[in-house]
Amino acid sequence: MASTYTGERRTHLEALAELLPDHGLVGRMVGGDDPVLWAWHPRTGRQTIIFATPAYRGWMFLWSPGGQGSAADLAQTARSLKETLSAENVSGV
Repeated sequence: MASTYTGERRTHLEALAELLPDHGLVGRMVGGDDPVLWAWHPRTGRQTIIFATPAYRGWMFLWSPGGQGSAADLAQTARSLKETLSAENVSGV
């Protein structure tokens, strides 16, 4: 049975996932009871896994390499994620 924490995490990840197509990205929820968001850029083929975690002032998203964004500003988080997954901005990943 999923905890309240897992439910909140899933809610934040799903909210971000809904915005990804508006930014040219694709996402899919994976992980069952330990949800994460798998996101990729169809043009570049770059991909990452996004984690949601509680932070000092609300929830944060974390992804590799070194990306992070606030659940309070989903649009900015989606833009940052797109930058990360764009070939022009990421080398050697």
